[in-house]
Amino acid sequence: MTPPPPPLIPRKPRDARRFEPALDDSALVDARAAFAQGRWTDVRALLRTDDDHDSRGHRLTVLAGVPSSEAWSREWLTTEPDSDDAALLHACTLAHRAAERGGGLYVQAREALEAAARRHPADPSPWLALLLLLRAVGTPEECREVFDEAVARHPEHHHAHHLMVAALAEKGPAVHEFASQAAERAPADSSLALLPLVAHAERYRVAVAQGQADVDPSAGFWHGRQAKRITERAFGWWLEWGGESTHPRRLVDLNFLAYAKYHEGRTAEAAALFQRIGRTATREPWSYSGGDPHRAFRAAQRAALGSV
Repeated sequence: MTPPPPPLIPRKPRDARRFEPALDDSALVDARAAFAQGRWTDVRALLRTDDDHDSRGHRLTVLAGVPSSEAWSREWLTTEPDSDDAALLHACTLAHRAAERGGGLYVQAREALEAAARRHPADPSPWLALLLLLRAVGTPEECREVFDEAVARHPEHHHAHHLMVAALAEKGPAVHEFASQAAERAPADSSLALLPLVAHAERYRVAVAQGQADVDPSAGFWHGRQAKRITERAFGWWLEWGGESTHPRRLVDLNFLAYAKYHEGRTAEAAALFQRIGRTATREPWSYSGGDPHRAFRAAQRAALGSV
């Protein structure tokens, strides 16, 4: 039976209205809008033509967050039971719900993702979805096993590396070694060059949560020798390689780099980054002080752009 459509104007949490998970992927925005109204054929076309692992993973995780995605992906799978993409998206929606709600959904979601992985043996996306789930309910050790599966299929998987850094940051400073080694192994033009900076930001998040760092990021965390070295290397990479990047998650990197440069006190360099970002802010790392992330982003952007 066809599930009922959601309201034409669904109510969204305030934070969801401020941060666009699709980033600047206009094709994804259009397909998501159609999917929310039950037109899953638009999603089928989007996923069928997408063979880039980072883009595909990004699109699947965003589509899985549509409130009605579980119902519509189930209808798609019922209509086309041989569709590997339908099975994968449905598994991703179950993982998204399990991460939000916990409880007995975890087993169902994990089984669906493992089945999807068997149908997509070369695709890291089922493992990415499982990694997202384990970030919510698992341990860093469990995350590492799933991360290894994802990067075995795509060694430079951007989202998987960010998730693993976030998990390891909660165990201690060893995350810096992991991030440095990943950056060194990656090709020169890979945005994983920014991973050490992401690791520093994640350690700041953990330190704030544990009461070991000032909630004002400008108070010192980004002024030490290591922080300055990491930030300068990341900015140098962006100057050389990032300007023409079309990576689907490049705006995530830009937000991390702008955050670091602004709180380091290099407002002119931060302004150049904010100009590239425009209005596409990401919740992380602006939420890491524990305050309103959108307000923190807007204040930093206004101050940086007003200084040049």
